[in-house]
Amino acid sequence: MLRNREFRQFSILYFLIAAIAVIVGFIMNKEAGILAIVYSIAVGAAFFIFTKNRYKKISEISHQIDLVLHNAEQFFIGESDEGELSILHSEITKMTSRIREQNQGLKKEKEHLADSLADIAHQLRTPLTSVNLILSLLNNNPDETQRKAFLREAEDLLVRMDWLITSLLKISRLDAGIVIFQREQIEINPLICGALRPFLITMELHNIDLQIDVQKGMWIQGDEGWLSEAIQNIIKNCLESTGDNGRIEITCTDNPLFTQIVIHDSGEGFETEDLPCLFDRFYRGKNTNATGNGIGLALCKMIITRQGGTIAAKNHPQGGAAFILRFPK
Repeated sequence: MLRNREFRQFSILYFLIAAIAVIVGFIMNKEAGILAIVYSIAVGAAFFIFTKNRYKKISEISHQIDLVLHNAEQFFIGESDEGELSILHSEITKMTSRIREQNQGLKKEKEHLADSLADIAHQLRTPLTSVNLILSLLNNNPDETQRKAFLREAEDLLVRMDWLITSLLKISRLDAGIVIFQREQIEINPLICGALRPFLITMELHNIDLQIDVQKGMWIQGDEGWLSEAIQNIIKNCLESTGDNGRIEITCTDNPLFTQIVIHDSGEGFETEDLPCLFDRFYRGKNTNATGNGIGLALCKMIITRQGGTIAAKNHPQGGAAFILRFPK
């Protein structure tokens, strides 16, 4: 306590006042002087004990704060009686608890970042290895037909890598919170037709039957560019699942609460254990033959939910997968 400047100043002032009171008491008479001495000692002792207890509690709080700053697992501050110290105690408890939560959150984010980097490296390493192998085969293969086939395969791998990197950059922007979504009225029919445009040739080549049941004049609110991106990711997933001679149906319904878009394919659907994890980042499912990389659906969910909508996936009663998008009114 003596290291505290305010305590030293108060002690000196108290001893001066006590000395003056004792001197004045003895000037008056002997009994008054003795009474002044006893009173000064009693008040000084009470003040000393009270201050020592306060400093002890402050020291305990300081020790607990130090434990938090050094990432100790245990954290406890005992209860204090009502008063200024109790208020300080309560506020420090809130602060240290908040710091602990932030530290735990940062730790989880670091672990997630490390896992994500490992997944990204794995996703990029596979096509890079394939491209290097193709280049080696091109160098040693004089047959023109096979060289063209190798070049087409290398081009497909590079397109896949470009899509993967672009999607990862979009997810990073969404994670960082730097994307500002526009709030505008969007007519659903042109939105879906625009999202389908890049896949029309692929659908024709694979003989996929496309059925669209969306009435004109149905609207939703959101950012048209980003919502088109989300729908394209769903359609891409449906095309990969459907294969040749398949079918994709897109329907839209409306009610006073929300507008619903359902995208249904005629593929094999989902495994039951995959359903809870479909929109998790880098999740590819239990099927070892899965061709996806676990990015598209995760990006799709981020885009839709951050604009107030919801997305879910299930197995359709008629077979295949169904994606349900809902946008509140």
